[in-house]
Amino acid sequence: MSGAAAVSIRRVSKTFAAGDVVALQEIDLDIRPREFVSLIGPSGCGKSTLLRIVGDLIRPSSGEIVVNGKSAHEARLDRDYGIVFQDAVLYDWRTVARNIALPLEMAGWDRARRAERVREMLELVELTGFESRHPWQLSGGMQQRVAIARALSFSPALLLMDEPFGALDEMTRERLNAELLRIWRETGCTVLFVTHSIAEAVFLSTRVVVMSPRPGRIAEIVEIDLAQPRTGDTREDPRFFELVTEVREALHGGSDRGSPRLRVAE
Repeated sequence: MSGAAAVSIRRVSKTFAAGDVVALQEIDLDIRPREFVSLIGPSGCGKSTLLRIVGDLIRPSSGEIVVNGKSAHEARLDRDYGIVFQDAVLYDWRTVARNIALPLEMAGWDRARRAERVREMLELVELTGFESRHPWQLSGGMQQRVAIARALSFSPALLLMDEPFGALDEMTRERLNAELLRIWRETGCTVLFVTHSIAEAVFLSTRVVVMSPRPGRIAEIVEIDLAQPRTGDTREDPRFFELVTEVREALHGGSDRGSPRLRVAE
């Protein structure tokens, strides 16, 4: 690997005091700048916990996170992160434009500068014309696009996404996968993405990190060598099916490679 990592995770473990639950154990991972890395594994394996530790939403029990040369806490204070969760978490009483502008208001941007940035974000997520709508007037997929626009409004170096499309129907999910890759290419940010979908992980990622059942460890890392940009035709490429099979076998434990057997998330 050349150059400094955008995210460096070293020997990170997490134990929750309630019940002494060991969620993560000895995680080591480097994520390169502009990379799109997906975390996949059985339910309860610590994927979301690891993402939240990277984002300084919770603290590890041991180990170290470095983001762009800073501690995770310093990176959060410096607004290096944008975060998108499974629920869009929009404020119903604020319009689309005012939801997107919220982080900019908190950062003290003046009104004219906020308005210009909101316009740019609406263009980026293809929601121009919806700026005066309220979240309850939008579909689930449109709400998630607003959440992505809000997360990217202040140009974070790192975008953390925790199953952002998990509650959407398959057609909407596939369309938003393609839009997310377009946004990723245009912004140049680094993405860490949590999913339960093997096909989604393979379609989106430069690498897929397969995690073991709790306590979560890295079982395997699969390099995704599909050509960019990815399109609907990518899902019909024989190499796509080969990579889906490789990730699935890693989830099962790849008995032919002598690794321990894992449970597959439903």
